[in-house]
Amino acid sequence: MDFDLVFKNILESFQKEKINFAIIGGFALQAVGMTSRVTQDIDMLVLINDKDKVKRIMLSQGFELRHESKDVMNFFGIVPILGRVDFIIAHRQYARDMLEKTFEKEILNGKFKIKVITIEDQIGFKVQSSTNDQERYERDMIDIKWLLKSNYPNLNIDLIREYFRIFNRESELDKILMEVKNVK
Repeated sequence: MDFDLVFKNILESFQKEKINFAIIGGFALQAVGMTSRVTQDIDMLVLINDKDKVKRIMLSQGFELRHESKDVMNFFGIVPILGRVDFIIAHRQYARDMLEKTFEKEILNGKFKIKVITIEDQIGFKVQSSTNDQERYERDMIDIKWLLKSNYPNLNIDLIREYFRIFNRESELDKILMEVKNVK
């Protein structure tokens, strides 16, 4: 996948159409310093109001839509160089709030400046994905632990606890926080 090409095309189109978006997933982790995390695709969060515009743009740029639901759209390039781009659709208040709290970071060695969701919200997505897909559990928990250890005590632990509480996983957070406090 040619990340430079795909980001350039998406960013230009989204800015032209005034689409509110932020990166999530592997690129968001890299943006906050997790350099060991390799990613194979691009993951973005977009508002539900922009869903149709996003679909039109992606289809016009050589992608095919392989899956669509109220929560997600998965696009695959018709040619391998385009790779895969996934969009989480912000229709719930939590996700809409995430887009309001983004901050800008440089990615791909400073080639692009793009909005990224907060570390707390990255953890929230990781809690959700590791709950919904057991195959992701181990990898997501490694990411969560790294985010907590690398950024504690500058995090809003109450918000992170809320994300764990939604999925009845508060005891896991307590265990991780004990580890983090013992390390610091």
